Amino acid sequence: MEIILITIFCLGYLAIVFEHNIHVNKAAPALITGILCWTFYIMMTDKPATEVHGELHEYIAEVASVLFFLIGAMTIVELIDAHEGFDVITKRINTNNKSKLLWICAILTFFLSALLDNLTTTIVMVSILRKLIKKRKNRLFFIGMVIISANAGGAWSPIGDVTTTMLWIGGQISSNNIVSTLILPSLVCMLVPLIISTFLIKGDFESPGGDQVGFHSSPIKFKPSQIIYISKFEKRLVFLCGIGALVFVPFFKTITHLPPFMGILLGLGLLWLLTEIIHKDKNDEIKNPISVIGVLKRVDVPSVLFFFGILVAISSLQATGILKHLAVYLDESIGDLQVISLLLGLLSAIVDNVPLVAASMGMYDLAEFPMDHELWEFIAYCAGTGGSALIIGSASGVAAMGMERINFLWYVKNISWLALIGYISGALVYLLQVSL
Repeated sequence: MEIILITIFCLGYLAIVFEHNIHVNKAAPALITGILCWTFYIMMTDKPATEVHGELHEYIAEVASVLFFLIGAMTIVELIDAHEGFDVITKRINTNNKSKLLWICAILTFFLSALLDNLTTTIVMVSILRKLIKKRKNRLFFIGMVIISANAGGAWSPIGDVTTTMLWIGGQISSNNIVSTLILPSLVCMLVPLIISTFLIKGDFESPGGDQVGFHSSPIKFKPSQIIYISKFEKRLVFLCGIGALVFVPFFKTITHLPPFMGILLGLGLLWLLTEIIHKDKNDEIKNPISVIGVLKRVDVPSVLFFFGILVAISSLQATGILKHLAVYLDESIGDLQVISLLLGLLSAIVDNVPLVAASMGMYDLAEFPMDHELWEFIAYCAGTGGSALIIGSASGVAAMGMERINFLWYVKNISWLALIGYISGALVYLLQVSL
C-alpha cells in the first residue's frame, strides 16, 4: 500500500512541477492526487472504514482552516485593489535611476509581503514595474529581485507566506515570536542579493509614460461607456481598513485564542459592511464590480483548490505513517535537524513548499518539539525563502513567471545564484542568533 501511495504522490508531484510543459493547471493533478491517495488508503488498509472516515474528517478540519484563511485574505486584498487603494503606493514612486528603484521596490516588497502575502505582493509589484519600466528586458531583473524580497518578507510574518501561516495555524509557532526571531535573517536574505545587484545594474531606465491609472491584479472588464468613479476618500478608507483587517488577525488570535481564519473572516465581514455602506447610493451596474460579491469572482479559486488537493494528499501520507518513516530515515541518515531544515528549503525550490511544510508538520511531534522550538522557526525561514532559488519553487515565482513569461533558464542564470547567496546568508544569521 505504501509503495502505491508514494507512486501516486510522486506522479502527481511531477504533473504539478511540469504544469507549464504539459499545459495543465496544477490544481487538477493536485485534486486527483489527493482523492486517489485516500481512495487507495481506505481500500487497502486493514482499519475499519469508520476509523478512516474519522481520520479524514480530522485532517479536513485542519485543511479547511487554512483554506478559509486564504479565501478571506485574498478577498480583502482584491477588494483593496478593486478600489485602487494601492495607488497610495504607486503615486509615491518617482525615480528613473535603476539602482534607486531596485532598492525602493525590494524594501517595499519585503514589508508589503509581510502585511499582505508574497503572492499578492508579487502581482502588485509586477503591475507597478510594468508602469515604471518600458523595456521588458530591464524589467525582468527587477521582477527577479521582487520574488526574492517577497519570499523573504513573507517568511517572518504569520500572514505573509502560506507555509508560515500553516505553522502558525498548526500551533508550531506563535506570531510574536516568529516576527522577532526571523525578521533579521529574512532581512539579510533580501539585503545581500540587493547589495550585489546594485553593482550589476547601472544608469537610468525609460518609463512607458502615459496614463498612470490604478491597476488590478485581476482586471475588471467594464462596458466602454461605463465610468466608475472612486473618490480619494473611498480609496484611502478601503486601503486603510483592509490593511487594518489583515494586521488585526494576529492580535485577534492572541486575545481570543480562536483560529486565525475566524479573525480574517471577521475582518472581511466588517470590510464588506463598510463597502456596502459607502456604495449604497450607487446603482447596481456600477457597484457590483467593486463590491465583495464582484471581487469574489476574481479570487484565485484554482490556487485554493490546489492547496486543498495537495494538503489532502499529504494528510493521507500522515495517516498511513509514511511521513513518520521518513522522519526516522532522515534522523538516522542525517540526524542534524538544522541540516534537514536547510535541505527542505532547497527542496522547496524544486517542488512546492506547501506540501514540504505539511510533511514536516507530520514528521515531528509537538510533544517533542513544542511551539516556538528552533526546529519550527528554522523550517519557517527555510521553506519561505528557499523556494526563490528556482522560479517554480514559490507561488510568487510562478505568478511572476505567468505574468511576464519569464524563461526558466533565464531565471537560473540571472537570479538563482543571488537567491542562493541570500538564502545561505540569512540561514547563517539565524544560526548565529541561536548560538548567542
